[in-house]
Amino acid sequence: MKTWLFAGLLALAVAMFAFQALPRCTAVEPDSAKVGDEISAKGENLNKASMAELYLTDGSKDTKVAISAQSDTEIKFKVPQIKAGRYHLAMLTANRSSMIEQPVVLTVE
Repeated sequence: MKTWLFAGLLALAVAMFAFQALPRCTAVEPDSAKVGDEISAKGENLNKASMAELYLTDGSKDTKVAISAQSDTEIKFKVPQIKAGRYHLAMLTANRSSMIEQPVVLTVE
């Protein structure tokens, strides 16, 4: 009886370890900026344990941005050299298995 309990607990521990909280962005401030401006993206699970890289995407081209500060609820970055337009944020998960496009939009002037 103890063997199946141990096996069950071990399986649960492995499943919980394998589960990764997905990053989710709910807002960018400001929502309109110029190249070089600092942007704050807010949400949840934005820390390094959940998210490896941040991109701006126009749907056809992804541009990696340099993150200057990162916490569980906020990421700060500067707008890279990129053409004017509307961009969604896209986040590469920490285990590099998924690129998740976020519902927020940044307009680059």
